[in-house]
Amino acid sequence: MNSILYLIASILVITWAIGFFFMAIGGLIHILLIIALITIVLGLIRRPTAI
Repeated sequence: MNSILYLIASILVITWAIGFFFMAIGGLIHILLIIALITIVLGLIRRPTAI
């Protein structure tokens, strides 16, 4: 019975760690997307127009 409890506890800790890691990566991806959007908008604004 103890080995089953240790197995369940270790699986829960591993899945919690994976979820925590992907939440941190998800926040980083959102920040990178916002930075990319800002650079695209600034590139469109600052682009010289050839008329």
